[in-house]
Amino acid sequence: MARKVTYTVNGVKRSADIEDNELLLDVLHEKMGVKSVKAACWRGECGLCTALVDGRPVKTCLILGVDVDGSEIVTAEGLAGEELLSPLQKAFVEHGALQCGFCTPAFVVTAHHLLETNPDATEEEIKEYLSGCVCRCGTYFQIVEAVKDAAKHYKKGKS
Repeated sequence: MARKVTYTVNGVKRSADIEDNELLLDVLHEKMGVKSVKAACWRGECGLCTALVDGRPVKTCLILGVDVDGSEIVTAEGLAGEELLSPLQKAFVEHGALQCGFCTPAFVVTAHHLLETNPDATEEEIKEYLSGCVCRCGTYFQIVEAVKDAAKHYKKGKS
């Protein structure tokens, strides 16, 4: 049975008619045109479908779209605001933390949440927090360095 859901996606109120069993990943990707959430494992193991739902990182392949009706959703596209790239996204570019780019949106969204909640995260805390995302290219070192570099912007309140 189809029902209408409404989310605020990257600051814009969006609605779609969805089925009760439709995953949030599919709603965002197919019905709302959000391409940064990636379909990869469908089991929540790779983390590549991560988005912020009401301020918390969520693996969108594990949650039904109807269960988050009315929620605020932020994806990698929504982190920069009026700028082309957020300071965190710029750090990923500067540190070469995005070889093929497939995993980058999930790492950026997850790292953003970490730095919003803990801008003084240690290298070990960064590694642990990002461990739910998988990079097939092996750019983990560069990703951690990018997050460490971007942390200064969060400390200043310029995320």
